[in-house]
Amino acid sequence: MKLGLGLYRHMLTRENFQFARQAGATHIVAHLVDYFRGSSQAARDSQPTGTDRGWGLAGDPDKLWTLEEMMALRSDVEAAGLKLEAIENFDPAHWHDVLLDGPRRAQHIENVKTILRRMGRAGIPMMGYNFSIAGVAGRTTGNYARGEARSVGMEGPYDPPMFNGMVWNMVYDTHAPPGEVPAITHEELWRRLDRFLGEVLPVAEEAGVKLAAHPDDPPMPFVRGQPRLVYQPRFYQKLIDLNPSPANTLEFCIGSLAEMTEGDIYDVVDDFSRQQRLGYVHFRNVTGKVPTYRETFIDDGDVDMHRVLEILKRNKFDGVLVPDHTPQMACAAPWHSGMAYAMGYMKAEMKSLGLA
Repeated sequence: MKLGLGLYRHMLTRENFQFARQAGATHIVAHLVDYFRGSSQAARDSQPTGTDRGWGLAGDPDKLWTLEEMMALRSDVEAAGLKLEAIENFDPAHWHDVLLDGPRRAQHIENVKTILRRMGRAGIPMMGYNFSIAGVAGRTTGNYARGEARSVGMEGPYDPPMFNGMVWNMVYDTHAPPGEVPAITHEELWRRLDRFLGEVLPVAEEAGVKLAAHPDDPPMPFVRGQPRLVYQPRFYQKLIDLNPSPANTLEFCIGSLAEMTEGDIYDVVDDFSRQQRLGYVHFRNVTGKVPTYRETFIDDGDVDMHRVLEILKRNKFDGVLVPDHTPQMACAAPWHSGMAYAMGYMKAEMKSLGLA
């Protein structure tokens, strides 16, 4: 098992790679989407939460991530003594009509295929993604964690309509006509995912890249009137069963799974790790269930994270664990101190189990 760190696009710097290595990480998960572009959110080191208008503006629809920038990123990561394990999340600008089944769908499928081929050539082995129309919406920020640390949670259902020109909690078209994105059924969303996987997984396999699917965050059956795919653990099994490709894996998020109203988190971890279907793991703790939950310090939530590690060890999971979120600590570097605390805890737990 390996310890990793996830970094937002603006945080992909030499200083932060050094920080990751100093905190004990060996791997990096990189976000190339700029979630904060055009956003009013001041604290860019904390999680994006946004407004009814989403996080911010999607990227340039005509500029895919290039092979050169991927290779340069990998080189910079390796120069710090780390390995680049994954890119996390497609830019809505590049694939929104895959999610929406819109008129540019064929072009956007080709965009995804091109990105996967470039990742393969750059030697980046995994692509995390979240097949969701509303995206990560409806979360709130407050002094939710121990010692009044600032953290993220949810304080009830979130169902304002989603405006035209939005998908995945970002704006991809600032000139969209007034109106709302029509709601679809769960069955239609699963049909879209099935078609997507059928088209791109063969390309991923050929490129030597695995797709890793994140569960819904927050895991509600509907957000902004739009259906969700993996809002209960059993739907992760449905996703795996859609396509037997070895490139069809899971971006396994302990926090999101623990927030779900069904299932025992330890049984869920055991089930999917025994199937050897985990791509990489978001190692995060929470208290509560949707629609009311709080993200906590890693040692202070409802989940016994040591027990989770024991299960992963028993089932021979050898991938990367990243603390995807953490409460902000009261000091000059709130994000860095929170992450250092989480990673120190993880490193110690892994060593106690002979995993690091």
